[in-house]
Amino acid sequence: MAEREIVKEYTNGDFTVVWKPKKCIHSAICVNTLPKVYDPNKKPWIEPKNASINELKSQIDICPSGALTYYIKGETENLEDMSDNTRVEVMANGPLLVHGTLEVKDASGKSESKSGVTALCRCGASVNKPYCDGAHKKIDFVG
Repeated sequence: MAEREIVKEYTNGDFTVVWKPKKCIHSAICVNTLPKVYDPNKKPWIEPKNASINELKSQIDICPSGALTYYIKGETENLEDMSDNTRVEVMANGPLLVHGTLEVKDASGKSESKSGVTALCRCGASVNKPYCDGAHKKIDFVG
């Protein structure tokens, strides 16, 4: 039986921030960019009312793992189809970020489709290989 993905939503009227904790690599870009919105020591830890929609969009668009997305009430999905525009980005001392749509096949032959941003482990310490789980920070990975 497949494990159900946890998805949390934090809304500010018509704008909703969507967080998928399993995808999060704890880069802290959200916390560092908008500390009045993202505070892991508070509950709820995301308060979208503390920033403008443009500030939220800008921050969410740079989330390296794709754990943060958003939608606006009454608008069509904001994620563009990147299937023809896949690209790979190397994060300093962190994962490979694959932007776009891809199929990941594990050693046993099991396939999984991914879209948006997928963070792949480069350090070898992730317990969720081939995906990054943020372990590179714990081992002070340089690369």
